[in-house]
Amino acid sequence: MGRWMNLVSVADIRSVLAAHGMRPKKRLGQNFLVDRNVLNRLVDAAGIEAGSQVLEIGPGLGVVTRELAVRGARVVCVDADPDMQSILNEYSADAGEVEIVIRDILKVDLPGFLKERGDGPWTVVGNLPYYITSPILTKLIDDKRAWRRAVVTVQREVADRLRAEPGTKEYGSLTVFVQYHCQIFSVMRVSRNVFYPVPDVDSEIIALDVRDKPVAEVLSEDTLFKVVRASFGMRRKTLLNALGNSSELGWGKDRASEVLSIVGISEGRRGETLGIDEFAAISNAAQDVISITSRRT
Repeated sequence: MGRWMNLVSVADIRSVLAAHGMRPKKRLGQNFLVDRNVLNRLVDAAGIEAGSQVLEIGPGLGVVTRELAVRGARVVCVDADPDMQSILNEYSADAGEVEIVIRDILKVDLPGFLKERGDGPWTVVGNLPYYITSPILTKLIDDKRAWRRAVVTVQREVADRLRAEPGTKEYGSLTVFVQYHCQIFSVMRVSRNVFYPVPDVDSEIIALDVRDKPVAEVLSEDTLFKVVRASFGMRRKTLLNALGNSSELGWGKDRASEVLSIVGISEGRRGETLGIDEFAAISNAAQDVISITSRRT
């Protein structure tokens, strides 16, 4: 392997990129891991063993890819940058079973894509580009039946948002969405200095385990998340105003008042103070009101 043996070295990464006439692309959020301890912790958290099936998002130079494959995983890498393919091919050639797919992960039909490559369970691993972290997390959870655990590196601010409690400034619609579907664990906090180039922010490795069933029972998940988005869409507004003025819900203030009265939640509260169970209660009451109204008309 020669110069490939230590791609957690800044000097070696620079050398390999130069040999391929490449530089890190800031627009694609390319920051390459250069710390062996962080690499081991990430792969350990994924619970990889011989025969594990892994979807890796954004493999970059293939440092994580190689470690996954060496431990016996069958790895399917999806990267948006076609310039990375030659490096990934070369660095993973003797590591094990690796498939490299050059595609935008946000445009992949994930259930079909993984089904074609083997029945589950699949594990997701990745150093998520900061500029599209939320869309990737949303896509993964929308397709949660395709995988069971995701171990991903995200901006620390995002990790704080995912773990946030009601009433904190970090708490928002993404928090509720992810916590509703998944259990969230912190693997380790990661300094910005373990990446090359050094990004502007620190990171955190988190693990997401898909819940056997969502954290709250609802009659309609579509209604639930419309309520959540409306509640956080105008954070300074009371629930009555936020829900009553939501064009997505289309309730108007009278219906918003009726629904809040049914569940015993004050019209003057703000969305960021509600727990998931309270959002669920509002959603379910709204479905009941809609059902009753439909039968009357």
